[in-house]
Amino acid sequence: MIIKALIVYGSRYGATARTSEEISKTLQWEKFDVRVINLKEENVNDITNYDLVIVGSGIKIGKWTKEPELFIKKFQKELAKKKVALFVCCGSAQPLNDEEKNPEIMENYKRKYLKEKAIKYSLQPVALGFFGGVYDFNKVSWLFGKFMAGIKPKLEEAGFKETEPGVYDLRDLNIIRDWTKGVAKLVQF
Repeated sequence: MIIKALIVYGSRYGATARTSEEISKTLQWEKFDVRVINLKEENVNDITNYDLVIVGSGIKIGKWTKEPELFIKKFQKELAKKKVALFVCCGSAQPLNDEEKNPEIMENYKRKYLKEKAIKYSLQPVALGFFGGVYDFNKVSWLFGKFMAGIKPKLEEAGFKETEPGVYDLRDLNIIRDWTKGVAKLVQF
């Protein structure tokens, strides 16, 4: 039996979109039938036919993008009866110094961005993914760019290089793939 998976996401700067595509590729490799939807571009009216629903969001200033949260709110009752996984892409998932590597700090971010979201909507996710984000200084507003300017030297000190001018990708694709393979094993009947 082929398992049908729906991946929905909201992305501000592209990290969550690219992560959703990576999750999709990995699930397809595991023989899942996968559909990926950018909730900023397309509405979802029905999730009945899906065995697994994965919801992803970027985090900016401690907040989810609005579209994935609205999706969860809209389908809260249906999601409570399905296998669900949640993930976020954010800078907090990739510590830049020893202080930030403190497991307690990392667990607090995971709780705030994922566990509390699941509790808020009475979800019992099979997995929670906490992945690095992308700092794209080309896409931020002038004011937010000023606010973020102090992060550039920290990224360089932590060993991150620009993947293209003004862009730092903090995602570890192996972690994303391994998480996805774990999700696949958890939902196979």
